Amino acid sequence: GQDRWICPRPHFTVATSAQPSITMFTRAAILAAMAASASAFMSGPAMPMVKSGRTAAVSNMQMQQKSAAIPFLECPPKLDGSVPGDIGFDPLWVSSMLPDAGYFKFLQEAEIKHGRVAMLAAAGAIAQDLFTFPGTEATFGKLKMTGAHDAILKMEGQGKNVATFHQMLLWLGLLEVVSAFATIQMFTGATERAPGDFGFDPLGMGKKDMKTMRLKEVKNGRLAMIGIGGMVHHYLLVGRGPIEFIKNIPNFKDPIAPF
Repeated sequence: GQDRWICPRPHFTVATSAQPSITMFTRAAILAAMAASASAFMSGPAMPMVKSGRTAAVSNMQMQQKSAAIPFLECPPKLDGSVPGDIGFDPLWVSSMLPDAGYFKFLQEAEIKHGRVAMLAAAGAIAQDLFTFPGTEATFGKLKMTGAHDAILKMEGQGKNVATFHQMLLWLGLLEVVSAFATIQMFTGATERAPGDFGFDPLGMGKKDMKTMRLKEVKNGRLAMIGIGGMVHHYLLVGRGPIEFIKNIPNFKDPIAPF
């Protein structure tokens, strides 16, 4: 009788000793399943966001000073006042989008060149109202500015012995080709040449104070670009040159020529 009670004891003992291990394994499996299901609702690693030049500049900017030209806007970091005529005017932040300093210098030179052309154009538009070159009226009559331009194109198109714009294209094209070598060297950083500096100063005006003269050139060039734009639009509207138009302002009743 005692043998029947002795044999089950090892079985009972083994069963009770294995119970905690099975319980722990079950709990671990449940926790793992819960963690796996929870991870399905977690966001993955963030993708790197590509920032534009303006965004990158703004995010890296700390206590950036205000623009002198537009006081309610921040001044772009690259406009530090070291460039002639720099007053922090870059509302689109183009300067911060440029890859390197070569592009910045290229835009400086483009502005200076356009300003020089505009100053010549504005002076020529005013000169047409002050005096007339011999033979001008016989060829163009009273036409000026865009009117003279259209008349020359018409004569060249009719096969007459006129090649005004052909000559302009030839000589200005050669000038651009010759000056391109200096521009490319400046763009690539091969030289310390200042934008717009071609060594042309026959009167020696820049020998005393080159910094001031460069500032004056930039300011006068910007004013001339605005001025010649207004002169051309006035001529298109009323058919009068700038001085001729101003002289007739107090007396005109009809803005269309003749007054």
